[in-house]
Amino acid sequence: MAQREPAEARVRIADNAEALNLFGKYDQNLKLIEENFDVRLISRGEEIIVQGPPDEVAKVEALLHNLLGVLRAGNCLSVQDLKYAVKLAREGDRSDLRAVFGDIVLITHRGRQIRPKTHGQQRYVEAIRKHNLTFGIGPAGTGKTYLAVALAVAAYKNREFSRIILTRPAVEAGERLGFLPGDLEQKVHPYLRPVYDALFDTMGFDSYQRLLERGVIEVAPLAYMRGRTLDDSFVILDEAQNTTPEQMKMFLTRLGLGSKAVVTGDITQIDLPPDKDSGLQHVRRVLKGVRGIAFVYLTERDVVRHELVQRIIRAYERFEQKTRDRDSLEKGGS
Repeated sequence: MAQREPAEARVRIADNAEALNLFGKYDQNLKLIEENFDVRLISRGEEIIVQGPPDEVAKVEALLHNLLGVLRAGNCLSVQDLKYAVKLAREGDRSDLRAVFGDIVLITHRGRQIRPKTHGQQRYVEAIRKHNLTFGIGPAGTGKTYLAVALAVAAYKNREFSRIILTRPAVEAGERLGFLPGDLEQKVHPYLRPVYDALFDTMGFDSYQRLLERGVIEVAPLAYMRGRTLDDSFVILDEAQNTTPEQMKMFLTRLGLGSKAVVTGDITQIDLPPDKDSGLQHVRRVLKGVRGIAFVYLTERDVVRHELVQRIIRAYERFEQKTRDRDSLEKGGS
């Protein structure tokens, strides 16, 4: 088979500032692109020359135009953003990244922008904005809780809600918190730590403490939601895979006038006893197709932690699929 002639493409750069943002410190962004594609990138004056096999050159040319579009829309590029863009380009996905990287959810007390980092996260953010009840389901590291908390803080700052309520089941304590030492906050703190961390990061400890003392923010185990009506509140139920169907129904029927709820969970990490059904698994069947409710499924593609986490999740999925296939064959042969 005859080899195809190498191709060349030229991508125009507006100025030195744009080049610096695109290239990265010590040209680390260009090096990352070269490591992932069979191309050579040459910076010459106000353009980048892309050389290599035609299909690879086409992918990298589209990638560079996509990245420049993000920068020209006034957004910055992190290494993590670039890695996600490279991954999409390798798969032949040329979708516009400006809608993802340009959607600022909240600016923290330190001036840091919180925004979606993947298409899946952007769909999740949009679903929460548009629906009064959203279920975010996906593996660890996909930003389910963090983005929900950021949206809650942003909505409170915009005076859309008067309270933020965050809750999760304390499975390890069997919800029998009265047997644990200390006051309520000391009892539940270990189980609600991820929620506290998200609040501290988005608004700062001092602001959090003031709002907590005024009753604007409430962080409590799911057991304390029973019998209440939550009006004019942004409510988040975290770790919902560890609720029972009865607990899930109890929580969902607490939603009062002018309120919004987000339910997050990972159905691959259920800590309930084997004889108990997961409320998150159950509710997917019960509320399927109900108007005004959104189910958003995040995957390993949306993991924004260390890239090793993505590989770990894929490895577990492959192993579990092999186990299911083997069990199915054994049952069929018996």
